Amino acid sequence: MRFSVRSSFVGLAALGSLGLAAPAAWAGCGDTAAVAPAAWDQAPARAGDPQLLKAAVTGGAQSIVGLWDVKFYVGGNLFDFGYAAWHDDGTEIMNSGGRSPASENFCMGVWTTTGPFSYALNHYALSYDPATGKLNGKVLIKENVQVEAKGQAFSGPFTLDVFDPTTNANVAHVAGQVTGKRLTAQ
Repeated sequence: MRFSVRSSFVGLAALGSLGLAAPAAWAGCGDTAAVAPAAWDQAPARAGDPQLLKAAVTGGAQSIVGLWDVKFYVGGNLFDFGYAAWHDDGTEIMNSGGRSPASENFCMGVWTTTGPFSYALNHYALSYDPATGKLNGKVLIKENVQVEAKGQAFSGPFTLDVFDPTTNANVAHVAGQVTGKRLTAQ
C-alpha cells in the first residue's frame, strides 16, 4: 500500500470542511427562548434510495419530546389523566392521576416516530392490590398520536390491555382517545 501525502492532505481538508459546515451544537445551557423541540424530517437515508427514511432534527415545534398534560377518554368519559414526559431517547414516563400510589401510579413506555409528527407508544404498567400490595395485573397501553401543527397538543387512539400476572391471560381490554397539552416552563 502506497502512502501519499497529497491524498492524506485532501482527505484531512475534506473532513475539516465537514466540521466547518456542521451546525453549532447546543448543550442545553444559556438562553433557550429560541430553541424549539425536534421534529420529523422525511429525507432519503442514502443518496439514490428514496424508500429509506430517517428522522432528523429540524427544530420544528411538532415534536413529541417534552412534558404533557394527558387525558384518556373512553366513550366520551374521562378514564384517566396525568402527566407524561416523552424523552428524546425514545422513552416515556407517566404519573397517573387516576390511580392511587398504593396501586401504582407511575409507568414507563417506549416510542417511535411513525411519520410526519405522528408517534406510536407502547406503555407498560404494573398494577397492585392496594390492600395487600400483591401484583394483580400487567398492563399494556398502546397509543398512536399526532402532534398538531403548532406543537402544543396531540391526540389519537389508545388501547389498554390488562394481563393476569400468573397466566398472562388478557383479562380486560379498553379502547378510547388520548389527548395531550404541552406544558412549558413559561
